[in-house]
Amino acid sequence: MFRKILIANRGEIALRIIWACKELGIKTVAVHSTADENSLHVRFANEAVCIGPPHNKDSYLSVQSVIAAAEITDADAIHPGYGFLAESAHFAEVCKECGLTFIGPEPAVIRSMGDKAEARRTMDRAGVPTIPGSDGIVPDVEEALKLAGPIGYPVLLKASAGGGGKGMRIVESDDDMERLFTSAANESMNAFGNSELYMEKYILEPRHVEFQILGDTHGNLVHLFERECSIQRRHQKLIEESPSTALDEDLRARMAATAIKAAKAVDYTNAGTVEFLLDARGEFFFIEMNTRIQVEHPVTEMVTGIDLIKEQIRVAAGEPIGFAQDEVRIAAHAIECRVNAEHSETFAPSPGRITTFHPPGGPGIRVDTAAYAEAVIPPYYDSMIAKVISCGNTRGEAILRMRRALESFVIEGIHTNIALQRRILADEDFVRGRLSTAFMERFLGPGKKVSA
Repeated sequence: MFRKILIANRGEIALRIIWACKELGIKTVAVHSTADENSLHVRFANEAVCIGPPHNKDSYLSVQSVIAAAEITDADAIHPGYGFLAESAHFAEVCKECGLTFIGPEPAVIRSMGDKAEARRTMDRAGVPTIPGSDGIVPDVEEALKLAGPIGYPVLLKASAGGGGKGMRIVESDDDMERLFTSAANESMNAFGNSELYMEKYILEPRHVEFQILGDTHGNLVHLFERECSIQRRHQKLIEESPSTALDEDLRARMAATAIKAAKAVDYTNAGTVEFLLDARGEFFFIEMNTRIQVEHPVTEMVTGIDLIKEQIRVAAGEPIGFAQDEVRIAAHAIECRVNAEHSETFAPSPGRITTFHPPGGPGIRVDTAAYAEAVIPPYYDSMIAKVISCGNTRGEAILRMRRALESFVIEGIHTNIALQRRILADEDFVRGRLSTAFMERFLGPGKKVSA
């Protein structure tokens, strides 16, 4: 087992990793920018190293600075959390070259699954169903127009090198193609340094369902069932839950088997997620594989009782997975709401100082956060303040507990999206489990686009 782990991240996920390390008897090193010098992950780690000024590229995205911090503190492993360098194959390679264990999959897997066109080809070869689309990169507008006809409008242009909705455009007709192709390519270049796009059929109002997987170096590969992630704004998830209301036992088993097949196709190790679109007929299609722990991993932990962060660390240390597939059970229903520093109506970012912070509690409630009264939410990073997770014996109980939790969550000094989350939880379609990726478009109504 590791002696000391450096956490190459910040905020609530850094704290989450620290808690897991404490339970495993492992010392921790926090890295931080000058903007985060008073953060809780800095306070509760055994050691802390400042790695640069506030902007990502000068601190949390600086491979040289992170590696130097690991070397001067004599860490023997690095946990990247999510975001920042978590899906950087280059960073994983540098860790290996420097004798540091990267707590995640092999660099080659990160690279192949991070290239969305290559990931699609890999899944096609493995017999995993994919959405009809281009066979690799679409080089220019002329080729895009040739491909769109046989695929059938609407089509979706997607950045090959990225995710999170960047470099993504829905094209309804030939007339829109040139403008939207150029727009998607430019956005992809700005976000990822790569303008390459690929194309796929746009499926109207599907559900977004992902399966949590975990593999070790002993040949064991398991799934921990699904998470429903259909409630999104600008392709960013707002609410996740497990199990999905759309899956019966047969469909769940088929999707789980396909997720395992996808993971086996790349010899996957450590924690990851296989993501699908599920249409109204019950057909599902691979969309991507996330080669890291997900923001919404607590949903799975609450439902199965398995600590994913500790399993990540054990697997990276060479230990086998601590349970067999037939031991994994869906023992409850869990829902996660992401609380962000943004206005509930305008979605404008709201950085600043928190003057009052009172997180909810009570039966079936978990709050993952690094916020506190007088903490400053800086403008440089993701706006998420906290994740509220409710758990109940039924979905109805989980919804009621989440409503109670959001009603008693007090954050003052900045705007948050708690009011928006409460409205969603009261929506009849949500309560009845009638979900799709178009949910927020309908919910916000005319004049309030999801992309606003």
